[in-house]
Amino acid sequence: MKKNSDSNTPQTQEESSHRVGPIVSSAHLAAGKSAELSELEFGLIVAGNAFNRWMVRCMNATGLEDLSPLDVLVLHSVNHRNRPKKSADICLVLNVEDSHTVTYSLKKMLKSGVVGSEKRGKETFYTVTEKGEEICRRYSEIREDCLVDSLRTLGFSNADLGSIASFLRGISGLYDQAARSAASL
Repeated sequence: MKKNSDSNTPQTQEESSHRVGPIVSSAHLAAGKSAELSELEFGLIVAGNAFNRWMVRCMNATGLEDLSPLDVLVLHSVNHRNRPKKSADICLVLNVEDSHTVTYSLKKMLKSGVVGSEKRGKETFYTVTEKGEEICRRYSEIREDCLVDSLRTLGFSNADLGSIASFLRGISGLYDQAARSAASL
């Protein structure tokens, strides 16, 4: 019997012959120097899509429907620390390159009454309304009920989650740098 490469559990010959290779979205990307990077990328794809689906469904549960994942992120960003925000600041914090998508989200938020705006000179500043605060509070409650306790069942501590978050921020910087390099080719 062989040992399973992912754990210390024994593996039968039949089980080991079924393993084709790493779980990736595109086998041709796993053929190079780092199959593990392709595994990470596939994990990011799957997690990103699941996270987007979660945000939309959680926001729907608050009663605010028909929002995109970016709309949800923009609302939370405007609500952050209860300070007025410019659209450029929101783009910077969320690492959104196309500012028009954030502008469109802000227009949707204004129309739904969860965000207000104020012109100061040439700049427009956005703040969350009372309705927006209530929606964000409700979102937080639903998040606690549906997600936080489930994370504990995976055995992750808050410190573990902080380490993962730090790793993901670091990886995003590497991908940003790689994107700049690729743009110059």
